[in-house]
Amino acid sequence: MVKETIEGSAIMEKSNNGTVSLLHVKQGEPTLVCPAEETQKGLYFLSNLDQNIAVIVRTIYCFKSDEKGNENAGEVIKEALRKVLVHYYPLAGRLAISSEGKLIVDCTGEGAVFVEAEANCEMEEIGDITKPDPETLGKLVYNIPGAKNILEMPPLVAQVTKFRCGGFVLGLCMNHCMFDGIGAMEFVNSWGETARGLPLTTPPFSDRTILKARNPPKIEHLHQEFAEIEDKSNTSDLYKDEMLYRSFCFDSEKLEKLKQKAMEDGVLRKCTTFEALSAFVWRARTKALNMLSNQQTKLLFAVDGRPRFNPPLPEGYFGNGIVLTNSICQAGKLLNKSFSHAVELIQDAVKLVTDGYMRSAIDYFEVTRARPSLSSTLLITTWSRLPFHTTDFGWGEPVLSGPVALPEKEVILFLSHGKERKSINVLLGLPASAMKVFQEEMQI
Repeated sequence: MVKETIEGSAIMEKSNNGTVSLLHVKQGEPTLVCPAEETQKGLYFLSNLDQNIAVIVRTIYCFKSDEKGNENAGEVIKEALRKVLVHYYPLAGRLAISSEGKLIVDCTGEGAVFVEAEANCEMEEIGDITKPDPETLGKLVYNIPGAKNILEMPPLVAQVTKFRCGGFVLGLCMNHCMFDGIGAMEFVNSWGETARGLPLTTPPFSDRTILKARNPPKIEHLHQEFAEIEDKSNTSDLYKDEMLYRSFCFDSEKLEKLKQKAMEDGVLRKCTTFEALSAFVWRARTKALNMLSNQQTKLLFAVDGRPRFNPPLPEGYFGNGIVLTNSICQAGKLLNKSFSHAVELIQDAVKLVTDGYMRSAIDYFEVTRARPSLSSTLLITTWSRLPFHTTDFGWGEPVLSGPVALPEKEVILFLSHGKERKSINVLLGLPASAMKVFQEEMQI
């Protein structure tokens, strides 16, 4: 039996009959999981692309197999973690501040934090995880007690929660400075391969100094992703209202309709799903937040720089290879001009991202230490292209997976959805008054 030290409970709806039950999770004592073999010690360099997004990301993976129960899930996953940390040794270290005042990893080999837990119900009772629900889903991820900042949180914290039905949930708490979505998925998939006794399909490439700033730095672009926009519309006041979280599903038919709509006036010859959907939600959110027509609004989104660097980043690059690009437009123009205009703004932002632009962004941070500003901004994060569903620790692919919460109020998340993953779930939080308008705008 798991030793009861912390008991988290949250009200949640039963997905089957709508009655409300209480999720109790009994967490055992946290243990440190060190690499199975001696690993490199000393300071590990993090690039400026890592420095920019040192936020905590919490995700859960739900597993259930008809063939086997969850009795030894904790042991299997813990043992595999010991082995995979040999390849991913910085995850067993601790974040520190370098002599230059930047984040760095002290590779102490202390280990990742691992917790086993038990829930008082069946996994189906967690309800709809397609909607971020920090209150309920947060019980499935271990929080370091008393941690005041990211330096007091290990780069990797894992919790395995067993449910009465024989299923279990792996809850992960990872720092984005260690890897972006692609790198994180490669790590979790490698961990799963290790649990099944397989060699790693994509061993990590650990040397991040290939993304060092140039000496002397060369800022060759106007990096408006860092620009602070004045909140003329007092949007911040709206956010004092109660926050509502919703998810909106766009199936392949709806997505196709949006792409057709983007091209119907003949201005654009082609348009991707991402461009059409991003333009659609950017406009809807701008309207929902009731921005003044002369209010500048910024759209930020990440572009995978791996293939865009020259030469491209090596396969298995274990770090952030994403670069933020941006588009800025007055709210009035965004809403009153055609839909194709909004899509074109996004296409131009994608075209910005060349090797020169990315190297310039790295150098910009070196000189200014600026972080991207989120004032009057929408930040879209795309997880819809990430192979979440391929993770397998020996219990088959996850029946469900996704984030526990949105990292910031300005973030909208795109997640793939459905059996064939052709649909996209749009997850966001808005003040109650704005959510009402946003919901109306989502009708296609």
